[in-house]
Amino acid sequence: MTRYNRILLKLSGEALAGPQGYGIDPSRAAQVAEIIKEVYDLGVQVAVVLGAGNLWRGTVGTSVGMERSTADHMGMIATVMNALALQDAVERSGVVTRVQTAIEMRQVAEPYIRLRAIRHLEKGRVVILAGGTSNPYFTTDTAGALRAMEIGADVLIKATKVDAIYDRDPVKFPDAQRFDRLSYDQALQMRLQVMDTTAFSLCMENNLPIVVLNLWQTDSVIRLLHGESVGTIVGQLPA
Repeated sequence: MTRYNRILLKLSGEALAGPQGYGIDPSRAAQVAEIIKEVYDLGVQVAVVLGAGNLWRGTVGTSVGMERSTADHMGMIATVMNALALQDAVERSGVVTRVQTAIEMRQVAEPYIRLRAIRHLEKGRVVILAGGTSNPYFTTDTAGALRAMEIGADVLIKATKVDAIYDRDPVKFPDAQRFDRLSYDQALQMRLQVMDTTAFSLCMENNLPIVVLNLWQTDSVIRLLHGESVGTIVGQLPA
């Protein structure tokens, strides 16, 4: 028995990048796929939302005058490239996978349909949800929160390269304070950079717990699912 039966795993695009920090590294994609397979083998239903920072950042375009909607749509399309790379890696690990995208491109992926995504999960398929929300001005964190609620996930796991939420960057500030647990209000008031305020607000309004952990820490997701205290949980604090 695991703590959660259905999870939404939110990954940054950098999770698929190699040592150079950009692009898609097939060996890194294979590592991510192995983590997903380990979770899948526990009988947990897995949906994934990917960012695209390894391929494109909208702020790069807007900083030189690109229209925000154009820059954001480019980022959404880049998430589809990441989704296809991860799908290939997960399929090669022996797990049946489906990519659904909020921006319709039927030759390469299914359109996102909530009930179909749920059906895939019930049939034991990993579902990779790409294309953000299909709307500009929304981050993939917000897309992750929205999709998690739509598919009825038990938790949103924000898997990063940092082991928890801190009050400031622990790399720059060795005395940064680490949090094991935060309320939604605390996370919003502190304006934490780990997720945007829209994503936090959506989760708060729907009482969806968020766990922030280090994807690359040995068995971090598995240990969380087995009930261990891993990373930082953001949610309704007990009275």
